[in-house]
Amino acid sequence: MSKTDTDTSQDRDELGAAGSQLSTAPQEEQTSLPGLGVIGWARWFWRQLTSMRVALLLLLLLSLGAIPGSLIPQTGADASKVEDFRAAHKTLAPVYDKLGLFHVYSSVWFSAIYILLFVSLIGCIVPRTWQFVGQLRGRPPGAPKRLTRLPAHTAWRTTEDPERVREAALALLRKRRFRAHVVGDAVAAEKGYLRELGNLVFHIALIVLLVAFASGQLYKSDGTKLMVEGDGFSNALPMYDDFKSGSLFQPDDLVPFSFNLKDFKGTYELTGPNRGTARTFQAKITYNKGAYGKETTTTIKVNEPLKIDDSKVYLVSHGYAPVITVRDGKGKVVYRDAVPLLPLDGNVTSQGVVKVMDGYRDANGKKEQLGIKAFFLPTYGGAGMEIASAFPALLNPVLNLEPYHGDLGVDSGLPQSVYQLDKSHMKDYKDAKGAQLRDNLKPGETMTLPNGAGSITFEKDVKEWAGFEIVQEPGGGWALTGALAAIFGLAASLFIQRRRVWVRAVRGADGVTVVEMAGLGRSESAKVPEELGDLAGILYDQAPGAPDPDDDSAATPDPQVVPAEGAEK
Repeated sequence: MSKTDTDTSQDRDELGAAGSQLSTAPQEEQTSLPGLGVIGWARWFWRQLTSMRVALLLLLLLSLGAIPGSLIPQTGADASKVEDFRAAHKTLAPVYDKLGLFHVYSSVWFSAIYILLFVSLIGCIVPRTWQFVGQLRGRPPGAPKRLTRLPAHTAWRTTEDPERVREAALALLRKRRFRAHVVGDAVAAEKGYLRELGNLVFHIALIVLLVAFASGQLYKSDGTKLMVEGDGFSNALPMYDDFKSGSLFQPDDLVPFSFNLKDFKGTYELTGPNRGTARTFQAKITYNKGAYGKETTTTIKVNEPLKIDDSKVYLVSHGYAPVITVRDGKGKVVYRDAVPLLPLDGNVTSQGVVKVMDGYRDANGKKEQLGIKAFFLPTYGGAGMEIASAFPALLNPVLNLEPYHGDLGVDSGLPQSVYQLDKSHMKDYKDAKGAQLRDNLKPGETMTLPNGAGSITFEKDVKEWAGFEIVQEPGGGWALTGALAAIFGLAASLFIQRRRVWVRAVRGADGVTVVEMAGLGRSESAKVPEELGDLAGILYDQAPGAPDPDDDSAATPDPQVVPAEGAEK
């Protein structure tokens, strides 16, 4: 055996407990086949599952598994896009179905990775936590026999008594926030426990994030509601235009509240290169929390939602709702309402449908249904600008109407969009020239239907509508807490170094006290020698050096910290 191998073995034997347990990280053991039997295989599987290597691998797989959920349409997010994808990819869609790629986050394989990662983190953290608690309850280990074997060390001779030196060293180390105590002829001190605490906090925060993510997916709800000025909303399932939720969500989980849209206001740049750009979008509402809550007035703006317990009400869209009045052949009002129209461009060029389903009779008293296609321009630009609005605000509003009569198909039992018109059983009206009846109306103007069939009036009142998204995510606060804790825990584990310092003071054969100081860190760093040099300089001032036996000088120079190799020269 070479001298180097012998020295390495001696270093390991001499350090003993002094160099152990600077970390609570589990030691990677050599993989070996388990013994025969179910218990042996179970123990081997558990050790592999709770190893840091497998935890990192599962975290990587979870990240990779989330990629299809971002690139492929998901049933829970938008079922219509999934159907469009199926229609466009006849061969690929069945493969995606078998792999669960249309519902990634609720698929078996994604759930398996998620649960295994959860178990792996818990199995890794629990023993490390108990080990760390044991270290906190214990004391720093005593000094090894040969301090010169440590990575950083220094020594000098002094005329002070060993007890006096140890007392000064103990006071100095405690003042520097070391956990210190006297063990035999040396002072043992340790610092940097927050590194391991930060490591544990980081891993616990990952578990909190996983739990928050799971609860948010299982108990979440997300719905939308379009409201015209003056409309009200109560947070109940029948009130939503569209609603989706997690698999464990119950209707009773909805936060009880209601609100009314009093006014919507949007302002735009009138001049300059940014003409037409939105400046403000805000909805003034009054809301009540619970069945008997006090009415409160507030304003919802873009990215400034209304928060009520676990629910958030976001302002997500807006448009115009011209008020339209329809009269039958006898002049009786059969329809009068604000009709929300959907924007088509940035200047809020809008379109929609007016459906008169009941109460209408033509000039002969025959019952019919009316369907009126509406095309709205908030700012009509004149001849040649009939296709699109010139500005998003109501500067020169014009409503283009195209009426039909017959059967809307709403009595067939088949669902249909309120913004689309099924003309398969409808007939158009003809004007005096025999062309399809179609006309532009300004506020207050009326379109007269032929043959005494009635009239359609565009009222002077043009209301605005606002689209709201009501989101309820129970795990949102926990997710934020876990994310912040993970950041601080990771920072602590990266920037705080755990280290130990020993100060030995013994009386030599010539009666002069020999002081030895040494430091040991979890990893190689310049911080340990620098800190040891600083401590040694302060202690040297309290226990100044004594002259060497073969030196006539009054004192030795200040102690210098040297690496371990220098001690062997």
